[in-house]
Amino acid sequence: MLRLSLDALLIMDAIDRRGSFSAAAKEMHRVPSTISYTVAKLEDDMGVQLFERIGPRVELTRAGRELLKEGRYLLKAAQDLESRVRRVASGWETEIAVGIDSMFTAAVLREDVKAFYQVAQQTRLRVVQEALSGSWEALLDRRVDLIVGAPGDGPAGGGYISQPIGSLKWNFCVAPSHPLAKEQGVLGREQLQYHRAVVMADSSRQSAARTVGVLMGQDSLTVPTMQAKFDYQIGGLGFGFLPEQCARAAILAGLLVEKQVEEPKPDETFYLAWRTGETGAALEWWLSRMQGPGLFERLCLHLPGIAFSQGAVV
Repeated sequence: MLRLSLDALLIMDAIDRRGSFSAAAKEMHRVPSTISYTVAKLEDDMGVQLFERIGPRVELTRAGRELLKEGRYLLKAAQDLESRVRRVASGWETEIAVGIDSMFTAAVLREDVKAFYQVAQQTRLRVVQEALSGSWEALLDRRVDLIVGAPGDGPAGGGYISQPIGSLKWNFCVAPSHPLAKEQGVLGREQLQYHRAVVMADSSRQSAARTVGVLMGQDSLTVPTMQAKFDYQIGGLGFGFLPEQCARAAILAGLLVEKQVEEPKPDETFYLAWRTGETGAALEWWLSRMQGPGLFERLCLHLPGIAFSQGAVV
């Protein structure tokens, strides 16, 4: 007789992530006694201890870690099976994840999300933000089904389809109060290496993180989004490249100073990408929506600093 159930594995997973029976019960909308009973019965049926109680917290034993490690593969397989069955029955995915690179704000998809909910048939939607190489990795690792605004060429090896949607020019900028603002002529490595660079974090979990414009051993301030990078550079906390659209109005407003550098950043192309062989009504809907005219213009309209050109403050 099979002693292991998917429900028991779900409970073990929740306890491991949350650190206690009570926190797991809250997440799963169950009473703590049900969680405790399920774990105790599973331990009794299998004849092994799965958790060690350490005060209010619990930790997996070696046997528990091994069971949950393999059990998570079973949970993923069950979720995939459920999704495939529902897709066959209705044509709509159980869930779809749309990723957008953190160069852009997720708010740009607001109207698309509203339109999707008008036609979606019980498909859960997740909007995810990734950055740099992490955008491509999220697509290939199946954390997202579609990525909007992935920067630069995708990784070698294929497995995906990509379409260029637009490109950005870059300006090297500092705040008027920054020491580099007073430097004359074209800035080279010897001048930049003694100052802090403001860089965006790469959300890649496995592949090598991408770093742009930072010299070996140079101090850097890492931030999560282009908006944060823009704000910190205006605050005089470091130098860096900003999209021309972001920098232009801020320069005219006297909030940034553009400098010429020996190693300018080349124009960068951004892509819409999805995995090959994927089907489903939700993915097809999003592809059709994102392949419509004006996508990149919409993305750029929400870049930080654009409001300066309209007499507003960001």
